[in-house]
Amino acid sequence: MIQDEISVSIKKPQLKCVELRVDSKRLHYGRFTLSPLRKGQANTIGSAIRRVLLGEVEGTCITRAKLQNIKHEYSVIIGIEESIHEILMNLKKIVLRSDVYGMREGSIHIIGPKKVTAQDIILPPSVRIIDNTQHIASINKSITLDISLEIEKGRGYIIQNPNNSQDGIFPIDAAFIPVQNVNYSIHSYWSENEIQEILFLEIWTNGGLTPKEALYEASRNLIDFFLPFLRSEEENIDGTNSISDNITFSLPLSHISTDTKIIFSNQIYIDQLNFSTRIYNCLKKANIHTLSDLSNYSREDLMKIKHLGEQSVKEILEFLRNIRIDSPGNRV
Repeated sequence: MIQDEISVSIKKPQLKCVELRVDSKRLHYGRFTLSPLRKGQANTIGSAIRRVLLGEVEGTCITRAKLQNIKHEYSVIIGIEESIHEILMNLKKIVLRSDVYGMREGSIHIIGPKKVTAQDIILPPSVRIIDNTQHIASINKSITLDISLEIEKGRGYIIQNPNNSQDGIFPIDAAFIPVQNVNYSIHSYWSENEIQEILFLEIWTNGGLTPKEALYEASRNLIDFFLPFLRSEEENIDGTNSISDNITFSLPLSHISTDTKIIFSNQIYIDQLNFSTRIYNCLKKANIHTLSDLSNYSREDLMKIKHLGEQSVKEILEFLRNIRIDSPGNRV
């Protein structure tokens, strides 16, 4: 009876999106609340998520530009108003969104006279320009502007060495930071003879990600930071079962609520489960990306996956049984 009363009085924190606003193509705003929280929890969560939002969320930038027959970034092309340096600075301002990793290529091939903007960039389907109106150059004669671009997805800042430019290839400083600013505030109130808190979180992005997407990615990154602690084994006095660099995922979930299991499983990706390369590749090809996806597969379903042998299926089912996830794959 006492346990039931405690479970009723302690409510699970709920995240709510209070406001989403697009002030311009390069300025998106989101306001969120998380409550109820116990005293001190709001500051712990707010401080951590703010740091991750500002430093760990990935963005996409142009990192190199190649111009034919140009040797120096302060060169001037007859027929173009801007210097090479000014064109590079304009390229740096372009906000991009990419759904894939790795190097991607873009290009500009324009015959003047013309005002060249971001809309004139030819890009692969996986890359999108957020604001097509960004000015690049003004061509006032009948000449051709040819620029090859390299595009990367990353995080943080890259300050390029201008001395590294060669053969007309110019490195561009990159700021892979779609989150422009983050604010959080805390409101305390009394509830049933204890102080509880509401965390208010404000996020501004440049449009490369929406505030909701940025918050999701930051939350996932924060979980990833703490996974090594969850994976580690307890070290005994005699040194047995010491912490190892090659620990398999072994977190028992029997004591966790069903809702928390679902959320947790959605955040765990199969490349974090230390399966063999063969199992990992087979699961990825079958569009199984998370622990939650995997838990929905029965033994029969797994046996149908191409190149996934019986021994591998046994290994997967044994893993699911060890972490005690109730799923078709665990049923006999």
